[in-house]
Amino acid sequence: MAQFEGKTAVVTGGSSGIGLATARRLAAEGAHVFITGRRQAELDAAVDAIGDATAVRGDIADLADLDRLYDAVRARGKGVDALFVNAAVAGFATLEQTTEEHFDQIFDVNVRGTLFTVQKALPLLNEGSSVIVNCSVRADDGVAEFGTYAATKAALRSYTRTWANELKGRGIRVNAISPGTIDTPAIAAIVGEENAEEVKAGFAARVPIGRLGTSDEVAAAVAFLASDQSSFIVGSNLYVDGGENQF
Repeated sequence: MAQFEGKTAVVTGGSSGIGLATARRLAAEGAHVFITGRRQAELDAAVDAIGDATAVRGDIADLADLDRLYDAVRARGKGVDALFVNAAVAGFATLEQTTEEHFDQIFDVNVRGTLFTVQKALPLLNEGSSVIVNCSVRADDGVAEFGTYAATKAALRSYTRTWANELKGRGIRVNAISPGTIDTPAIAAIVGEENAEEVKAGFAARVPIGRLGTSDEVAAAVAFLASDQSSFIVGSNLYVDGGENQF
């Protein structure tokens, strides 16, 4: 289990949930992992859990924070072999309820932040490196109240195709993953602790295999796309959803 030995990975939103699970998986297979997050205490705990990791506090919507992240990566002197653009925000709002603030916040982080996370990584991406963008089944399924969030993920799916074409000349592979509903702390953060179990049960009922996914299951898919095992996969969108989007 050392397929990333000597490699460097960057995981945004790496202090909890899918990001943390992915950082742990990549580090366990030999990578040194840079993680970002907005809360220092969570980052410190994540580094302890990951092992071979460097935490850089920041918000991907803040371009100065992205510069600090990549300055740290550059100082290590080994470039980037795997970039998992995972950081995102979500929120419920129907068309009627959507405010300017709701729209701006979600697009600012999910679309603008992701774009500049990848753009600013370009000088550091090694030949043959892999970029994985975290999309979502919500881009496809039209779940009520998720319209703005879903639209950001659809935009990222489109960007993935374009970036794959633009970066192929450098041997850089760009792919997306689209998780279904994953059992992470983000659910309670969005709907409240008092509503989390009911919401999770409702989503689990939509999944053909009858349960929510785990962060470790998504991490395994990211590790596959980051590795040479997926060397002939470019511009794809890998669903990690228990069949949720297939029925």
